[in-house]
Amino acid sequence: MTRGGRDDMRDDPERKCIVTGTSGPKAGLIRFGLGPDAQVVPDVLGRLPGRGFYVSADRKAIEKAATKGLFARAARQPVKVPEGLADMVDAQVARRVVDLISLTRKAGRAVTGYEKVKDWLTKDKAQVLVQASDGSERGKSKLHPPGGKETFIGCLTAQELGLAFGREHAIHGALAAGGLTTRVVEEAARLAGLRGNIGGRPAGRDTKDA
Repeated sequence: MTRGGRDDMRDDPERKCIVTGTSGPKAGLIRFGLGPDAQVVPDVLGRLPGRGFYVSADRKAIEKAATKGLFARAARQPVKVPEGLADMVDAQVARRVVDLISLTRKAGRAVTGYEKVKDWLTKDKAQVLVQASDGSERGKSKLHPPGGKETFIGCLTAQELGLAFGREHAIHGALAAGGLTTRVVEEAARLAGLRGNIGGRPAGRDTKDA
C-alpha cells in the first residue's frame, strides 16, 4: 500500500496544482469548478461538469489560491471566491470520510470500541486503525496500527468518528481489508492534509475512551 492507501498510484491520472505548480495524482488534490455565476465551487467528488482547477489537499494552499487570485488566473476570467473556502472543503471531505466509514460498517467491515478494535488487531483482521484526533493520548497509545503509518487514520474528531458508527462519539475504530477501506484511506489522506496531521497522532483534549 502506498501513501494515501492506494495499491498502485501509477495508474492514477496526474493533475497540476495551480498553487505549487507541481503535478501529482488526483487522489492528493482537491478539484474546484465554476458555478453559473463564476463562483468557485469545491468539487470533492470530481463530478461537476466543465473545466476543473486542482489544488493540493492542503489548507494553506487553498487559502493562498483564494486570496492571491490564483483561481481567476487559472480560469482566465474574473471569479467569485466564497468566504471560508478552505473550511467548506474540510467539511465536505470530512463528510465523505464519515460516509465511507459508515458504508464500511454497514458492510460488516468496520468495528468501534476499544475491546473490539483490540480483538481485530490481535487476530490480524484489521487493516487500518482509526483513532479520534481529540481522544485521550494515553488511551490511544495502547493500540498500534497493524502495518505502520499508512494503516493509521487520525484526522477525525470523536464526534465525526461517532457519526460514522451511529454513536454520539467514538475514539477507536478498525477497518478490514477491502475496496471500501481503500477509498476511506484515500479520502482520509486528503483530510489529514487539510488538517495538517498526516501520519501522526495530533495531541488534543482528553476524551473518555469509547
